[in-house]
Parts: sequence; structure tokens; C-alpha cells
Amino acid sequence: MSIVTKSIVNADAEARYLSPGELDRIKSFVTSGAARLRIAQVLTDSRERIVKEAGNQLFQKRPDVVSPGGNAFGEEMTATCLRDMDYYLRLVTYGVVSGDVTPIEEIGLVGVREMYRSLGTPIDAVAESVRCMKNVATGLMSADDAVEAASYFDYVIGAMQ
Repeated sequence: MSIVTKSIVNADAEARYLSPGELDRIKSFVTSGAARLRIAQVLTDSRERIVKEAGNQLFQKRPDVVSPGGNAFGEEMTATCLRDMDYYLRLVTYGVVSGDVTPIEEIGLVGVREMYRSLGTPIDAVAESVRCMKNVATGLMSADDAVEAASYFDYVIGAMQ
């Protein structure tokens, strides 16, 4: 939920007008819109590169994942791993565009640790894959944009630890 929606919902629940602080936060949200859209565009346009390079980094750091018995062993399972990485990258773009982690939490993180645990997938490897994507993605951005984007990757990583 964006800051605009949250502010309106909260004000309406209390049958009041938006406060000066809420209006300032909305102004900041609107003002930062171009930057958030620019970041989301870089992530979207570069998604194949980000996932491929991050996957290669992950498999070098965690060879156990692609070794016999690993969760990404074999062509089909490697493709599944890369698909999951792409999913988390997409969630990060949702967070960036909305300026909030709520879409990330509600769409993709509720129950994620339990799901991976039940599948026997090492959650620390999944978190590492997101860390690798963060490194690749932020390397494609200006310093300011990288800082903004990094916070959303960090949120996903934190939820997995």
C-alpha cells in the first residue's frame, strides 16, 4: 500500500483531514516518483542480466546448490532457482514503485521461510541469491538510486534470515 493510500485510509478511519505531516510525506512520495520509476525501469529492463549474473555469482559462492543432491542440481532445477530469483526481483520492483515494503511482504514473503523449509531448500542460499541480485542491480544504477533500491533488496534478505 502506498503512502498515499495509507494516509487516506488512516485519516478516513479517524474521520479527519490529512495532517500536515501526512501531506508532507505524500509530497515527498510524489516528488520521488521519477526516481522510483527510473529504478524500477532499470530493474525491469535488466532483469535477465541481473538474474543470470546473480545466478552465476550464487553458484560460485554456493556450489553445494548446483552439486548432486543440491536444490538447483540439473538443468530443470537450475531453471527453477533462476525463476524464483526473478520472482524476488519482480517483488523488489513492486516495493520500489510503491515506495513501501507492503507489496513485498503481502505478495511474496508471508510464509516463505516455511515453504522453503518444507521443500528442503536452504533459506540462506535463497537470501544469498537476493544479495547477489542486489549487487548486480545496484551496479547498474547511480549511487542515489542504488541506495534506494538496496533497501528493498535488504528487506527481502532480512525476511529470510
